[in-house]
Amino acid sequence: MALQSLSSLALSVGVTAIPQPLPAEEQLALLFHLTELPPQPGPDDRPPHPPQRVAEAYRYCERMIRQHSKSFFFSTQFLPVEKRRAVHAFYAFCRVTDDTVDHATGDPARALAEWVQQARAEHPASDNPVLLAWHDTRTSYNLSPTLVDELLAGMAMDLSIHRYATFADLWLYCYRVASVVGLLSMGVTGAAPGATPYAIKLGVALQMTNILRDVGEDAKRGRVYLPQEDLERFGLTAEDILTGVYDERFCSLMRFEVDRTYRLYAESWPGISLLAPDSRLAVAAAARIYAGILDKLVANDYDSHTKRAYLTLREKLARLPQLWIDTQKL
Repeated sequence: MALQSLSSLALSVGVTAIPQPLPAEEQLALLFHLTELPPQPGPDDRPPHPPQRVAEAYRYCERMIRQHSKSFFFSTQFLPVEKRRAVHAFYAFCRVTDDTVDHATGDPARALAEWVQQARAEHPASDNPVLLAWHDTRTSYNLSPTLVDELLAGMAMDLSIHRYATFADLWLYCYRVASVVGLLSMGVTGAAPGATPYAIKLGVALQMTNILRDVGEDAKRGRVYLPQEDLERFGLTAEDILTGVYDERFCSLMRFEVDRTYRLYAESWPGISLLAPDSRLAVAAAARIYAGILDKLVANDYDSHTKRAYLTLREKLARLPQLWIDTQKL
């Protein structure tokens, strides 16, 4: 989506402007330049991978999601089998891309550049099941390379941007690393015209939930995603977040951010009716379960420094009857 269109959407939730960062292609070109790697290998003549190996790659992605993202895995169980395995492959690709930056043993910029280079290759390496399944998914569903580059550029932002001056700045980051995931997922699940603005808002809500849940964890990495303008509004500094300050100021800040995120979930909900019928319940489940993480954060008195907000399997299951009713009403 063009930055101008993003700006118009952001204004509807109180964001005054979208910053002008590097376009995705320039962000990635800079990444390759700084690491002295070519941006993309040329085409090769390798034959396609055997179907059995591709099927095993998909099973590997499923196991990864089951182990590392229980809420997401739970939600995807409501998708048809083919769509489910494609979404698992896509999510596994996103997770490995993110971990390449967060858990690099050497230079994270070079690690990400090498990963992006492999991800853009015409044929993936046979020994990497995530890339193999992802390649099969993006080619089978003809997913937009431009959107994929937006996602990768968002991951690259974590290499150099550890602070955000305004919510407008943070909005673009959330768009790239989460809303784009929704837009690409719609290429798998199917959607009617008009679904895009809702998908963008839901993506921002999901990423904001991650940010609010992980304040303490991100602080250990030296990152403060909470906007500087919001910190100042409640008399806090980035240093306060890094040192784990937990007082009434912090609780007021978190209450403000949680309420804004709840509104984004509410505004995105009508868009579920524009999704393919066999995909609505899965997306609705993801939205409600992640919103439930906010409920837990509130119950924890907004302490995201020492407590991790999450829903148990029993709590997820307990939400299903009302979720099904609400989805049918759409």
